[in-house]
Amino acid sequence: MYRSPIVLSGFAIAAVIAMSSCDPQPTSEGSATSSTPTASSAASSAAPAASSAAPVIDAATTKACDNIKKDIKDNADKVAKAEKIGPPAGHIAVSAQWIAGSAAVIAHSIGATETVSSAAEKVQQEMSNLSDEYNKSADAKPSKKKLEAAVKELLAACSAT
Repeated sequence: MYRSPIVLSGFAIAAVIAMSSCDPQPTSEGSATSSTPTASSAASSAAPAASSAAPVIDAATTKACDNIKKDIKDNADKVAKAEKIGPPAGHIAVSAQWIAGSAAVIAHSIGATETVSSAAEKVQQEMSNLSDEYNKSADAKPSKKKLEAAVKELLAACSAT
């Protein structure tokens, strides 16, 4: 029982590493360390910091939002399928899926605006919390209200971009 969180954490770290290397995101336009800007970052920085108070719409943020929305839907489908297995094996599968979903969300938020990244981090944290709750007991039925609120915040951040 004590090895489960360690094993799941290892899987989550491996998933983040694997997913982050699959689709490199361009750096944000505020980065001065990039020596060769990509086409998408060059296009998004055509109007630099002229209106720094308004959110900047860039390709990386749009892509991140699209990917994260898809991740959340995909994760919900997989969690529902794992819940049908039933305790205790089903709870282990559900817990693992919440961790995998949280890793996908955080991996796809890389390169997005600070607002979207912050909202994605809240979603990731709530998914991780649900994983922990499912690990505590085979009879666990944790509330998803905090996750739903975090998802609404993410969707609002994405629609503002």
